[in-house]
Amino acid sequence: MNDLVDIFSSSDPEAIATSIKLLLLLTVLSLSPAILILMTSFTRIIIVLSFVRTSLATQQMPPNQVLIGLALFITFFIMGPTFSDVYKDALQPLFDEDITLDEAYEKASLPMKDFMAKHTRQKDLALFMNYREMEKPESVQDIPLTTLVPAFAISELKTAFQMGFMIFIPFLIIDMAVASVLMSMGMMMLPPVMISLPFKILLFVLVDGWYLITHSILEGF
Repeated sequence: MNDLVDIFSSSDPEAIATSIKLLLLLTVLSLSPAILILMTSFTRIIIVLSFVRTSLATQQMPPNQVLIGLALFITFFIMGPTFSDVYKDALQPLFDEDITLDEAYEKASLPMKDFMAKHTRQKDLALFMNYREMEKPESVQDIPLTTLVPAFAISELKTAFQMGFMIFIPFLIIDMAVASVLMSMGMMMLPPVMISLPFKILLFVLVDGWYLITHSILEGF
């Protein structure tokens, strides 16, 4: 702690620059949850898994902890090559003192930009670029993160909701069929959801739903 205080109280320009870079690094680390959510596949995965639980109407089954944990590990699996490139091109040279912190930031952003650009709709990207009145970039690397990240986020939200809609359809059909049967039998006081729940779970198990959902998520990336 005393060494850290000495750095900030020093009048040496080099020491001050180092302390500022240290603060920037700590700021980036503090924003790591936001980076994980908005710059990776996590958003799409957790929304799709939440749609699955909602369409099944199983209330809190699976629990939130299970869904978030599953989404995290699938995210790490999908983002593995990208994270490896970040570590190899930016972090490892930084730890070996081969590059500066500024160069590490720039090199770390390149693989992330490549990943996000592949899954960002041009319409969404154009929305933010037109708002800033930016010229058409020559390459993906010329797009600033402040523009690419929100464009990627809303693209992922749209894709996740499209997948959620497709997931809802078969379970909605079961709910409508059960409600029609109950009305025809005059059993209007019996909640259709209570009767349709076992059939929806049975259908989900018979078609190996978790495999199909995970396969669709992986194929999307």
